[in-house]
Amino acid sequence: MAKKPTATYSAPALEKGLDIVELLSREEVGLSQSEIARALGRSVGEIFRMLMVLQNRGYVAQDPVSDRYRLTTYLFEIAHRIPSIGRLTAAAEPAMRALSVQVNQSTHLAILSDASVLVIGQMNSPGNNILTVRLGAKIDLWQASSGRVMLAFRPEGELAQLLDTVPLPRGTTPERIRADLAQIRTAGVETRDSFLVKGVVNISAPVIDHSGLAAAALTIPHIERYGDPVTFEDCRTALVDTAAAITRTLGGQPPIPD
Repeated sequence: MAKKPTATYSAPALEKGLDIVELLSREEVGLSQSEIARALGRSVGEIFRMLMVLQNRGYVAQDPVSDRYRLTTYLFEIAHRIPSIGRLTAAAEPAMRALSVQVNQSTHLAILSDASVLVIGQMNSPGNNILTVRLGAKIDLWQASSGRVMLAFRPEGELAQLLDTVPLPRGTTPERIRADLAQIRTAGVETRDSFLVKGVVNISAPVIDHSGLAAAALTIPHIERYGDPVTFEDCRTALVDTAAAITRTLGGQPPIPD
């Protein structure tokens, strides 16, 4: 992951509050006040004041039984007020829902965020056996088809900066990345084995906005089922068509495969 920039100014109270939010974002069942204080190396009194403010503002909630604090969905709601994300999800969600039903596969929509891939939309397949990527998940830039597909349709300067600042997986070189992205640009889609889950094949296509650049990527983590009447090629075609439809809704032009 890219290094955080060196702080020029300091706001200790704000930093304590953000430290709590970031800590709780990694905890499924929440943490008690003393556990938060211990994890952050702060006094219980400092943490208490911060928690009261965060609770009053709706960012955290306290479980009445366990007394543990956890994040609410308020941050998620705020994130979706960002105009660019709001436009993307509004345009994509109906199309993603129809796609998942059509091909009986889960789909997700991702954007680039802080040198990572951030999942901002997710639709489960209607079947009993599904593979899903958690909404809000952050994935390593170089180990996500979504990230590679977006970078294939982003400016060269942006790619060069990310190659310089975001560590590559072992055995991968900048030359290999550039060659892969060139192939994606030529095909207009990436189809490859998942970097993270054995037996899963990613199908990913860019969503282009009015600027002509990739604003997002639409991906099916394809799982093969016995007796499924929908073929892999059916899924690939449907995903490319859906990404193109979302692209047009955003005022962009879908890539034309060479």
